[in-house]
Formats: sequence, structure tokens, C-alpha cells
Amino acid sequence: MQQRSLGATGLRVSRLGLGTMTWGRDTDEHEARDQLVSFVEAGGTLVDTAAAYADGHSEELLGSLIGDVVDRDDVVLATKAGLGLRKGKLRVDTSRGRLLSTLDASLRRLGVDHVDLWQVHTWHDGVPLEETLSALDLAVSSGRASYVGISNYTGWQTAQAATWQRAVPGRTVLASTQVEYSLLNRGIEHEVLPAAEATGLGVLAWSPLGRGVLTGKYRTGTPADSRAATSQFSSFVGAYLEERSAGVVEAVARAAEGLDLSPLQVALAWVRDRPGVTAPIVGARTAAQLASALETEDVELPGEITAALDDVSAD
Repeated sequence: MQQRSLGATGLRVSRLGLGTMTWGRDTDEHEARDQLVSFVEAGGTLVDTAAAYADGHSEELLGSLIGDVVDRDDVVLATKAGLGLRKGKLRVDTSRGRLLSTLDASLRRLGVDHVDLWQVHTWHDGVPLEETLSALDLAVSSGRASYVGISNYTGWQTAQAATWQRAVPGRTVLASTQVEYSLLNRGIEHEVLPAAEATGLGVLAWSPLGRGVLTGKYRTGTPADSRAATSQFSSFVGAYLEERSAGVVEAVARAAEGLDLSPLQVALAWVRDRPGVTAPIVGARTAAQLASALETEDVELPGEITAALDDVSAD
């Protein structure tokens, strides 16, 4: 698998990332093991998790496999902080104290002394930005993180955070931003992508398959074993089960048929090769689902297909 530099840093990552949001909840240890092994054997390095995923169980499961199933040096380990469950409710807290204590807990669950990329999971109006960013500086200076980034920031938030870190020598320059991006959600093209390019940030695209809708699995209904059939993800996926999205899905399916590819591969290759994108993050429930994504490494979409998909999916 090809490797790319993450923004204007020396960190190299595979141009496809492995997401673990379902690990420890929908994906058990056997499927997780198979996914990680096949990903690394295919040349993948970037493995992304978060303290909030499955309330820490994703990190625990990943940690149980590092050093046992794959060598620590074979993966670029990324996690996030700033979201978490308290008394059963999802809370945002990007204060310095909470971020650093969450990082320490992540390191314990992962069984490592540092992560390669530590990201603030989301913006929070209730905490001064400079306080949030000071936690990133401390994480790097203490050796608990090698590189740092942000996630789910708007364009102006991205520009402000990246500029703040570059303003004074000694601060840790941001390496990346992780945001949703797919043929069904191109909103970041207006402000986030230009801000990332201007400030030297790599872009990690989450949900590059449009929350699973671009695979075509929902063209004729909602499969019983799909995320849309669960109470936890029904509204999350349902946001893209509308008329405009259906038109884009049909265009992807037609392109896939003409190229003898799967809709997943067409949609994923489109995101992977967009200007500014370092790597899409693919979260598969099973190893079989991941296998199709890994085969995208050899896919290059013809220019006319890319142009057609651009037109049909334009905002």
C-alpha cells in the first residue's frame, strides 16, 4: 500500500486507514484480529481509534492485539480525546485536565507508552481554544504523543487552531484534521479543505462510504444486519437515505458496473484521490467487508468517471 506524508510533517501513513469504532461492541476479538492482520499484511499502517469508541473497549481490544498479533512498530497508532460517557450520556470536555487524563487512560488501555497521533475529537465552545491546544503541546513534550491533530472542526476553527500553533516557536504544529467526507457529504470542500491546505494539515476522511450507504446495500431496503437497522445508528445512516443520496448511489453503482468494480471501491477511490486527502478511514464490521476495501489499492478511476461523479454529487 502506498504511504503518504501526513500534512507538512515527517509522519508517513498508509493511504487507507483502518477505523475501529465498532470494535469492542459490534466487532468481536476474532473479527478484529482478522481485520488487523489482513490490513497490516496489505501494507496498511494507520489504525484509528478513540477513547469514546465503545466506551474505551475499542482501545482495549486494539491494545490486546498490538505486540501479540502485530508489532507495535508496524502500525501508526492514532486515538482521540474530548468525548466520553458520563452517567450514560455523551459529554464533550476539551479542558486540559480532562484531555490529558483521557490520554493517560488511553495509553493504559492500548498498552503503549505513546501514540503516534493524538487528536482532539471535537470543538467545544465551553473551553478556551488556547487551553485545549496547550494539552497537545504537553502531550508531545512529555513523550505521550508524537504528533497531534484535530477532528470535526469547521473551516474557521481549523484555521484558528492551526495558526495559533504556528504563531509562537515551541508550540507543536498540528499534523492533521479528521472530518467526514464522501460523495454524499462534500461540505468540507468549501472551507475545511482550503484551510487545511493553507495551514499544512493532512486530511483524514471518516465515513468515506457515506455511512455505508454508498456500498449500495440500502438500494432496495434496509438489511436486518445493517447499521441502519439498529436503534443506535438508524438516524445516523438514515440522514443519507433520501432522494438526492439515492441518485448519487445509483451513479456510483453504474460506474462500478462499467468498471467491473464494487460500488464500495468506486466510492472509496474517489475520496482517497481527492486533492488534500491523506487517507480515508474505513471502519468495517467484518474482515470480509474490509477485504473489498483493501482491494481498492489497485483501483484508479478514469478521469471521465471522476468528473461524472463530481457532477452528480455536487452540492
